[in-house]
This record gives sequence, structure tokens and C-alpha cells, in this order.
Amino acid sequence: MIRLLLSFLALATFLHAQTEDGKLRIIVFGAHPDDAEYKAAGTAVKWARLGHHVKLVSVTNGDIGHWKEAGGPLALRRAAEVKACAQKLGVTSQVLDIHDGELMPTLENRKLITRVIREWKADIVIAHRPWDYHPDHRYVGVLMQDAAFMVAVPFICPDVPPLKKNPVFLYSSDGFQKPYPFTPDIAVGVDDSFEQKLDGIHELTSQHYEGGANGSEEHVKNVPPASDEAGRRAWLKRRWGARQGSEADKYRDLLIKLYGEEKGKAVKYAETFEICEYGRRPSLQEIKQLFPFYD
Repeated sequence: MIRLLLSFLALATFLHAQTEDGKLRIIVFGAHPDDAEYKAAGTAVKWARLGHHVKLVSVTNGDIGHWKEAGGPLALRRAAEVKACAQKLGVTSQVLDIHDGELMPTLENRKLITRVIREWKADIVIAHRPWDYHPDHRYVGVLMQDAAFMVAVPFICPDVPPLKKNPVFLYSSDGFQKPYPFTPDIAVGVDDSFEQKLDGIHELTSQHYEGGANGSEEHVKNVPPASDEAGRRAWLKRRWGARQGSEADKYRDLLIKLYGEEKGKAVKYAETFEICEYGRRPSLQEIKQLFPFYD
């Protein structure tokens, strides 16, 4: 009993200390060990540079996310990849122990996500929209929505203190059109963090250089070999430059609204997010406080 009490006191002290530095606490959920990194690493770097606390969470362990290998060895490999990526980004990573392809929006998993958000003392929570090509992606979105109110309700998951106020919940970007297209409220220019994002996702070798679940021997042959690191980096930059550049061009009007005419037109690469109406709904002024990059 004394040991248990001491454990609870230690946890309480740790959680209290996490909120004492006045910095923002951001948690990004991705379905697999690459999704959070791909969707938000540029913005995560910008937060981290200002001293804010960012955690990138993989809700499944990615153990079938490769065309040639699977199971425990792949899960360990992918956990190591996101850990190395997080070190390059200056953030924290976590991989939950759920099999890839088997995530379900159960009560157990709702409580799990609620606990993870509470333990991080999140001010901002980001995840996939619940309309996506992959069931794991969809259910991460559903679980985030289901946790959006519950994180502040004291008598669910009473082993972890509830948050004092509901975080801002956000969807990461996608291109799906039904039932409605992604409609961002926040656009972040990541020109100044793009190279560091590349440094991070360069570590996710199994996914882009080997193609992940959709890879093949042919894909690997078309990518510069591991011995040619500069060639790989250039290959990665072309792909991600096109992706983040397209996002900036598509949402140029929003960039101009947030940054002003001159700066908004100059943004080359962007990451964008949509407010989930189930959480706190920030004003434009609060958005600029939570994303302190616009001045």
C-alpha cells in the first residue's frame, strides 16, 4: 500500500511539473509509425524550437507495414525508426502496442487514447480525419473524436487526473472528398523547418526508401541505395517538396489570411490542419497563440 501511494505521488508530482513551465503541450496521433511524422513534423519542429513539448504517437505498431517483412521484428524496426526520427526533430515519440491493421474503436481503446492525452496534459491534439482509405487511419480519427469530451470528465479513467480544460482538437490534412473534403482552418509555413523534417523522416527507411506495405523489389531498385545518402536525401526532398509545395499552393488564401499578403505569398512549403468541432473552438487570436509562428 505504501509503495502504491508513493507511486501515485511520484506520478502526480511528474504530471504537475509538466505543466509548470508555461509551454504548450502538443500530441499528434498517427495510425502507424510514420503518419504523425509525415503529417506534422514541420510544425512540430517549429514548436520544439520555441521550447514547447511535442509528442508523436503511433497508435499501432506497424507490424504488417512492409511488403517483405512483418511481425515482431518489423514492429521493433519501425519503433526504432520513429525514435531516431523524433531525436532529429527534437520531439518525443511513443508507439502503442496494437497490431497494424487491427485497430478498432472500442471502449478499451477510447480509454487508452483518453489516458495518453491526459498524461501528456495536452493543449493541442492532432489526428487523422475519420474518412480515409485505411481503417486504422479512420479509427484513430474516431477515437480522437470520442476522447475529445471525455478527457475532461473526471469519472472516466479516474486513475489519471482529467484535464482542466478541453484541448483544441485538430485533423491533419488529406485529399479525400466524401463525405466532405478537408477544409483547413490553420496553415503553417514550414520553409524554415522543412530541411529538419527531411532529416527526421529520412530515418523512416522501411516506408519511403523501401515502400512500406506497397513496396516491391522494383520500388527499391528505383530508389538510390543506402550507400548513396546524398542521392537518397535528394530523392526524398523532391517527393516531399512537391507534396508540401502543393499544400501551400492549394491553401494560399489561408496562408495570406494568417501571415499577411507578403509573407503568405512567399510560403513555399506548408502543413495544414482543420479544427474538430468536438473540442475547444479557438478564435483567430487563440490560433495565433497556439501556433506562435505568424508574426
